[in-house]
Amino acid sequence: MQIHSNSFAHGQPIPAEFALGAPDGFGGNRSPHLTWTDVPEGARSFALLCIDTDAPTDAALVASGQDIPVAHPRGDFVHWVVIDLPADAREVPAGASSDGVNKGGKAAAPLLGSARQGLNDYTGWFAEDEGGMRGDYFGYDGPYPPPQDLRTHRYFFRLFALDVEKLDLPERFTAAEVFNAMHGHVLAEASTWGSYSLHP
Repeated sequence: MQIHSNSFAHGQPIPAEFALGAPDGFGGNRSPHLTWTDVPEGARSFALLCIDTDAPTDAALVASGQDIPVAHPRGDFVHWVVIDLPADAREVPAGASSDGVNKGGKAAAPLLGSARQGLNDYTGWFAEDEGGMRGDYFGYDGPYPPPQDLRTHRYFFRLFALDVEKLDLPERFTAAEVFNAMHGHVLAEASTWGSYSLHP
């Protein structure tokens, strides 16, 4: 199975149009185009996730405004989680999940008819924010790495072909729950990635 995007080239920078953060404030926060081919026989649905694997693990350091060294310990930050994409789907158009900044998050909305979108990690990140950003962030919200981070972040778009039509998950679900629910049902995986940085 192969996946690619017309919104950015594999391994290359993601345009600010598809990022939550930009050098002068907010970016376009538009969800990128994705398309896939060579689907395995027996696939009954797809799950899609976007994960930043270079997120700093020390929130206090991020808040301090001090430079974050390249060697600082890193973790995952989930930007998008989708389940139950129909078996005949081969594309997610640009802007299908998000087409602008929604302060305070956005409600769960179906994607391509039957697909369901879960909570991304901005829900937890902004949980204590008193400036209007706190809320439930369903669907896609793009890159917003700390401007003082010396490491360029990588954003992996991972597509899983599954042998079940639907995953048994509640209305509110996270990427961790999706990984647990997919266990034993993955027929194939494809991924592509782009990079993003706000460091001058």
